[in-house]
Amino acid sequence: MSVTRSALTEGDIRSLVKGATPDERAAAAEKLCTAIKTSELTDAERATAQDILRIMARDMTEMVRRALAVTLKESAVVPRDVAMHLASDVAAIALPILSFSPVFTDDDLAEVVRLGGPIRQLAIARRPQLSTAVTDVLAEVGDEPAVHAACSNPGAEFSEGGLARVLERFERSERVLAAVALRAGLPLSIAEKLIHLLTGELRNQLAQRYGLSLEIATEVAEATRERATVDLVDEAGQAADMKEFVAHLVRAGRLTSSLLLRAAAQGQMALFEWGIAELAGVPHHRTWLMIHDAGPLGLRAIYERAGLPARLYGAFRAAVDTFHALEAECVSPGAERFRRQMLERFLSRPQAMNREDLDYLLERMDSLSQRDALLAQTTTKARLAG
Repeated sequence: MSVTRSALTEGDIRSLVKGATPDERAAAAEKLCTAIKTSELTDAERATAQDILRIMARDMTEMVRRALAVTLKESAVVPRDVAMHLASDVAAIALPILSFSPVFTDDDLAEVVRLGGPIRQLAIARRPQLSTAVTDVLAEVGDEPAVHAACSNPGAEFSEGGLARVLERFERSERVLAAVALRAGLPLSIAEKLIHLLTGELRNQLAQRYGLSLEIATEVAEATRERATVDLVDEAGQAADMKEFVAHLVRAGRLTSSLLLRAAAQGQMALFEWGIAELAGVPHHRTWLMIHDAGPLGLRAIYERAGLPARLYGAFRAAVDTFHALEAECVSPGAERFRRQMLERFLSRPQAMNREDLDYLLERMDSLSQRDALLAQTTTKARLAG
């Protein structure tokens, strides 16, 4: 205590902090910071020490500011305003304080992640403890090295949404994927997505750890996104703004030929029409005419303009023809019967289709059949009870 008290006098402030040369001031700063670090301070001494630290943090000599940042990097005595000032200093000064200082709030750290650049992001990612408030921001805007460091950091907590964003942004980064896979207690949804993204032994280990079937997990990861999109339109009947819905799919990279075929084969013609219009860059009303009223050459022309695979044209042609045939029979497009008959007739036609799409449509057919059987069973029970 005696060393500290003598170090905190007005005379010592003048002689140690405002020395004649930068070297003198740097030596004084290190001595004073060491005294502050190793001594217990009264409230009055702490206030005086913090005033001195504010002076040192604005010293023109980098060695003085670095002495403060390095010596007191883990000290709670450093005022928050001083820590934030040092965090914006040159890297040699900012990194020690960002890596360890306990005085930063989550909001402080999140702000530095957003605005501080890759080097500061990396320092924060390596802190002994990180909350989801900080890792969510790292997942959203962090550079790959920082995200990898945070995912490898056992003291960093991640939300399920944060991990999902990491996988979305860095699905091709083997080291980031490996770091996520090795984390303890992953949410099952994240483990399933990783099964699809990983290869080799790490993939097998992950499947065993979470009791996942590789076949099922891979199928879920590959197909759920497109199925959910078609099912969303299924349940909604028709999106309120199909144009914007399709534009969103394009921005997200989800408007694929496979998705459009699955939609068309189930009679989701609005999604098919707007999707073709978006891909072809042709207004919807003209696209509609080319699909439905321009004869066989109209569909082919707009299909080719949209850049869809030539090998799938026959399947799309079959879907459109089946749709028209059912409309001619006055079957309502919104009815369950329409979807079931659409699938039945479409699947009975010879057309080129990959195995994944065929399996998916067959599964939808099974689902509709099971629903019909359940409805029939319920109706029979009701009649008997009557």
